[in-house]
Amino acid sequence: MLPILYRTPMSEPPYTTQLQAGLGLVAETGRLIESWEPGMVGQDLLHQSLASGHFPTMSARRLRNIIIEAFAPRYLANDAQPARILKILLGRVQPADWRQLLFLFTCRANPILADFVRDVYWTRYAAGNQMVTKGETTGFVERAVALGRTSTRWSESTIIRVSRYLLGSCADFGLLGPMKADARGIIPFRITPITISILAHGLHFRGLGDNAVIRHDDWALFGLEPQDILQEMKRLALRGEIIVQSAAEITQIGWKYQSMEDIANGLAEG
Repeated sequence: MLPILYRTPMSEPPYTTQLQAGLGLVAETGRLIESWEPGMVGQDLLHQSLASGHFPTMSARRLRNIIIEAFAPRYLANDAQPARILKILLGRVQPADWRQLLFLFTCRANPILADFVRDVYWTRYAAGNQMVTKGETTGFVERAVALGRTSTRWSESTIIRVSRYLLGSCADFGLLGPMKADARGIIPFRITPITISILAHGLHFRGLGDNAVIRHDDWALFGLEPQDILQEMKRLALRGEIIVQSAAEITQIGWKYQSMEDIANGLAEG
């Protein structure tokens, strides 16, 4: 199992069923980001989306659930920084980059998905297994409930539904393939340079020190350990985005950009 590298109490809120509002929502998120403008909150975006006609086959109730229960927690958190970054990058990065950024922000908003990926997907991958089964996923959720990770004790039907949401979300983000019998096949999932840059700079602008950036547990969402991350940071340095000095256990990073909007614009123009 990959180690949990860096975690604070604030990063361990209770697990919720919020994934039921929408799994990956990859295509829908693109349309909503296109409509979103800085300063909009979830209700503003809902009113605009209802009036725009961009979702003609979707009921108003379904659209509300997607925006208020899924889009807003994922992309309007932290003064809407995720939405602001995605707005800049929309249509200017490759589909793999876009999907990985949505995966990152969705995991941050849904700790149960983040922990499932770290503790089940990557553990299975590292062991050479080719599938993640329904039973393993249900077992993960059952253990979480038993350990008190949910604010209330979930019923058996809720556990089964959440297990399905976890597998479906991983499929939407490109970690798992189609359901066959009672399992989904594992798809190799390698972090892209743009995702590395956004993730690293985002941690830096949160105020983390350079060594804390290297050891943050967000990297484990992509199967990376500290030695892997350091190598990826050195590749960013070759691209001129940062300066890296590393000796023994100490890493120092010189950061070129002054804000997340700066790095997003730099990546979009590159």
